[in-house]
Amino acid sequence: MAEISAKLVQELRKKTGAGMMDCKKALKENDGDMAKAEDWLRKKGIAKAGKKADRVAAEGLVGSYIHTGGRVGVLVEVNCETDFVGRRAEFQELVRNIAMQIAACPNVEYVKVADIPEEIVQREKNIEMGRDDLSNKPDNVKEKIVQGRIDKRLKELSLVDQPYIRDQSITIEEFVKQGVAQLGENIQIRRFVRFILGEGIEKEEVSFADEVAAQTGSK
Repeated sequence: MAEISAKLVQELRKKTGAGMMDCKKALKENDGDMAKAEDWLRKKGIAKAGKKADRVAAEGLVGSYIHTGGRVGVLVEVNCETDFVGRRAEFQELVRNIAMQIAACPNVEYVKVADIPEEIVQREKNIEMGRDDLSNKPDNVKEKIVQGRIDKRLKELSLVDQPYIRDQSITIEEFVKQGVAQLGENIQIRRFVRFILGEGIEKEEVSFADEVAAQTGSK
């Protein structure tokens, strides 16, 4: 594989407006070929999306999804730049697909890794540092292993890092960038809430034998 230099990454970023990591990944996937990397970014919907990421997105939609049987429900706010795009069927479909993704990922608690509170990160680090399989490792090795495990764990909590349920080859972050490329506006997932029927309610446990006894009036 060709060596991917920082200069090459910067050049692709300037041409496409995509993020540094996306450009690096595109070049790696295409053995350093600039033209193929640019086409790869365009197919993924990433090219040009980066240039819109800093624009204010205060319009949009609060979308919902209720899973079959009514036991799981999701509300999600997704922002765009204009009310015009917020009313478009393509944007509404994007919001609904994101809501479905949240319903399908019960472990996801935050939109992105940067939203995870520092105390949660520190707690995960303390747990990993205390694991038995690391007790005999040198401190520098232990730190690298722990950091790798924490990075993986935090991504498990992050919505945008999840594989998109309808196309496992891309993440939710890449799916949103495809929407940016299609609709021509900055699109941001702002927040979400998940409702699970009965969550947090202490249910009285009644054995089958007690139920029968209660129904028959016997003890």
